[in-house]
Amino acid sequence: MKHFKIKKNTIIVLLVATIFMSFSFKSNFFEVAKQIEIYNSLFKELNMYYVDEINPADITDKAIKNTLKDLDPYTNFYNAQDVEDARIRREGEYAGIGVAVYYTQKGIQIKEVYQGFSGDKAGLKAGDMIISVDGQSLKNMERDQLSMFLKGTPNTSIAVEIERQDEIIKKELKREKVVVNPVPFFDMIDEETGYITLTRFNNKASAEVKKAFRELKKKGMKKLVFDLRSNPGGSLMESINISNFFLPKGKTVVTTKAKIKKWSNTYRTSNDPLDLEIPIVVLVNGSSASASEIVSGSLQDYDRAVIMGQRSFGKGLVQRQKELTYGTQLKLTISKYYTPSGRCIQELDYTNRDNKTGKVPKFSDSGINEFKTANGRVVYDGGGVLPDVVIQQSKKTEATKSLLNSKAIFNFATAYFYKNPEKIDVENYQLKDADFKEFTNFLKTDTTFVTEQESLFKKAYVASKNKNITKEYQKIQSKLLADKVNEISKNQDIIIGLLQDEILKKYYYNRAVYQHHLKNDKTIAKALQLMKNLDEYNHILSGK
Repeated sequence: MKHFKIKKNTIIVLLVATIFMSFSFKSNFFEVAKQIEIYNSLFKELNMYYVDEINPADITDKAIKNTLKDLDPYTNFYNAQDVEDARIRREGEYAGIGVAVYYTQKGIQIKEVYQGFSGDKAGLKAGDMIISVDGQSLKNMERDQLSMFLKGTPNTSIAVEIERQDEIIKKELKREKVVVNPVPFFDMIDEETGYITLTRFNNKASAEVKKAFRELKKKGMKKLVFDLRSNPGGSLMESINISNFFLPKGKTVVTTKAKIKKWSNTYRTSNDPLDLEIPIVVLVNGSSASASEIVSGSLQDYDRAVIMGQRSFGKGLVQRQKELTYGTQLKLTISKYYTPSGRCIQELDYTNRDNKTGKVPKFSDSGINEFKTANGRVVYDGGGVLPDVVIQQSKKTEATKSLLNSKAIFNFATAYFYKNPEKIDVENYQLKDADFKEFTNFLKTDTTFVTEQESLFKKAYVASKNKNITKEYQKIQSKLLADKVNEISKNQDIIIGLLQDEILKKYYYNRAVYQHHLKNDKTIAKALQLMKNLDEYNHILSGK
């Protein structure tokens, strides 16, 4: 009888829980439907009665993106053009003229020219401003409009007008299939040590890494430096495939945990590896994110490679594309991922964002947790992959972060190229202190590098409409300029390297940057030094 009562009580509890869940589901569904209906009715009234014509697509696009902005920065709405841009990044090929660009109010500015493609053959240069295409002026066009002009059907021609150093030049270009290789460079550093750099995890990543690895093995490679610095990530499956190259079949690479059960998975290596013995040093930095952290985290957890550099970005979130109507998409965060040892390396806790200030706390603020690698080494969660060998560099100031988000370095390198037309020595090229001083002087005229303080002060000055304070405003402006130059000078080591890279690209394409790094990069030199001391390499991985 007692058993029956317990069973009866259990059934009642389950029934109540089911009713509650059903009510909760219906309540949530009603609330969603209610809000959609409110928006629809508002939109109809706005469209019908607002005094001026409105752009329905633009308003909806802004409304949706504003809805998503308080979630995490990886959950985004893609209109039809955004979908196409995302496909190009994912698949690594498109029909165009072979350039990377900036979209500006003046037109389309060439950021980089890819060697051997149509733009290169026609003599385009980084810094060129395309101001018209087939007679159509590009002035004051929206980004979505500008992005449609250079891409198109292969073998179609376009006539462009280019502004270069105050001169107008006309060019005929032909669109062609452009393939973006995620492994733009690989070579031998010395007679035994190979080097491969991977810049993105698109659909071609694992195939190109495998191809590079096999080519270097033919050249006698017995050790590998695998460079994932500044790699923002990409395909989850490609990161698993690349990890599989160096891990035995059947090993867990990453586990994902989601609200929806079917999206919670454990991903294991499913193929025979390329090599289980070759010593590997993986290079990472603060811009190595997502898939880069899956590869470096898994190889670290299995003690398969020494990780070297700076702490990685800390993106432990997985996104998936969901098809919407009329060719649009929603890319949304569906799960968190965990390395084989159980670490979630996500740094920022977007769920607990401060509603008043907008500040996002760090998971590490509440303490970090210890985990163990296969050999018993201690590793931590709560914010990126911490390298086994940390290469020190100056901590970026807020001014330096603003600088790196501007076009100032690109603009200086463009001006430098035209001011110094003679060829430079790739392997031995070094910027001097005098060149850095020239760069800081250049910042007095560059309008793209604006700190938050400068922006706020300018708004206050414009809002005041008081011309009597112009002299005082200019004095404070000069002081703010001196302050930001002083702040970025604290990161001269970082900025000099970025300036050198940008200048080398202007003369010799992107390949020259990697050739220069092989001979001059301090982190690569440190990796090579470690490779020559395998006792130290093995000691690091042993955990003893």
